[in-house]
Amino acid sequence: MPHACGYISKKEYYKQIDEIIMLLEGKTNKIIKQLDNEMKEASEKQDYEKAAYLRDKKIAIERVSERQKVSNMNENDIDVIGIAKNDLLVCVEIFFVRKSKMIGREHYFFEDLTDMVDSEIISGFIKQFYIDTEHIPHKILIKEEIEDKNAIETWLASKVERKVEVKSPQRGEKLRFVEMAEKNAKVTLDNRSQDKYSTVNELKDILKLEILPRKIETFDISNISGEYMVAGMSVLKDGVVSKKDSRRFKIKTVYEQDDPKCMEEVITRRLKHSIENPKGGFGKLPDAIFVDGGITQIRAAKRAVSKYDISLPIYGMVKDNKHRTKALIDEERNEMPLSENLMNVITQFQDSVHDTAIEYHRKLRDKDITKSMLDNINGIGEVKKQKLLKYFGSVDKIKNESVSEISKVSGITLKLAEKIKKELEKSN
Repeated sequence: MPHACGYISKKEYYKQIDEIIMLLEGKTNKIIKQLDNEMKEASEKQDYEKAAYLRDKKIAIERVSERQKVSNMNENDIDVIGIAKNDLLVCVEIFFVRKSKMIGREHYFFEDLTDMVDSEIISGFIKQFYIDTEHIPHKILIKEEIEDKNAIETWLASKVERKVEVKSPQRGEKLRFVEMAEKNAKVTLDNRSQDKYSTVNELKDILKLEILPRKIETFDISNISGEYMVAGMSVLKDGVVSKKDSRRFKIKTVYEQDDPKCMEEVITRRLKHSIENPKGGFGKLPDAIFVDGGITQIRAAKRAVSKYDISLPIYGMVKDNKHRTKALIDEERNEMPLSENLMNVITQFQDSVHDTAIEYHRKLRDKDITKSMLDNINGIGEVKKQKLLKYFGSVDKIKNESVSEISKVSGITLKLAEKIKKELEKSN
């Protein structure tokens, strides 16, 4: 089979030649402006693949431009720090310039600093970055003055036993270089935030919310005929499921199978945590609540919220007859139109809370089964039970072992091993 060839039109060919000539001549601003216009046009047409290609092309050209500019700067040993931020993240970018050449760069992201002013972020970054770094330059260039500049210079100088300056250039090549670092930080931040930010913005628009739903929580109930009743909670932070923030609940006040009442109990308890202790393990209140289910679950969640002097938008995540995430709905059964990207995010979110609830339910059930099967055998106390489980891994494995193998566990005599084997076989 012949290989496919990537043919382009004569017009596109000459356009690429013109771009190469402009790049060699250092006329990158014109190329970047053209790419910005093309990216905007591609995004409006929802041709995201082309937009991503143009974005990567723009980044590559900007990097070539950076190296061209650095070669004109007469500095032997400097670090340049740039900063950019949006509603979600802060990006700090640092360039390393040695003998008038940029030899490398690094960038760092911070999620909880968006309310701080730039000078405070840069001051904190310098203290963290240079506390363990092997090389401290002669100069550090930043955009604006920081309050503890003198203290930082003294501290850095004491580490290397020579003068270290923290400068905020006002004009010339040094200022342009700092601006270039900041521009690069913005490009890096935009690339990192693109998927997250678009998801959060899309949710805000679709749900007609007044603020960005940066933190969304969802809840799911799990039980079998009213036994081992539990709930799972999952958290969507900036459009991404945060596994470390998931939580599990045992149902405490509902004694029969009633999922809406269980939902009301769990959300009531969860909200109480943040209202009474906003700096506790649950953190601040969510910007919205999604429940795994339809109208009855939405109304149960609303009853929980109404117990406090707060207002939270609540939506249901519903599935189709093939158990796939179908839509978001409100209390009036209005369905929200979802893009493919948003559908994937909500499916992952719904699966996450479902798994959390199911795993906890299974754990309690298995623990109860294990307890009834081993703890009811005379001669088996907590210590021997733990030794058996540690040695074999599970009750099922103990059940399938021979008497002689069971008796190899420390403290388990042959007679006791026979009793264990006999009792476990009764449970089949």
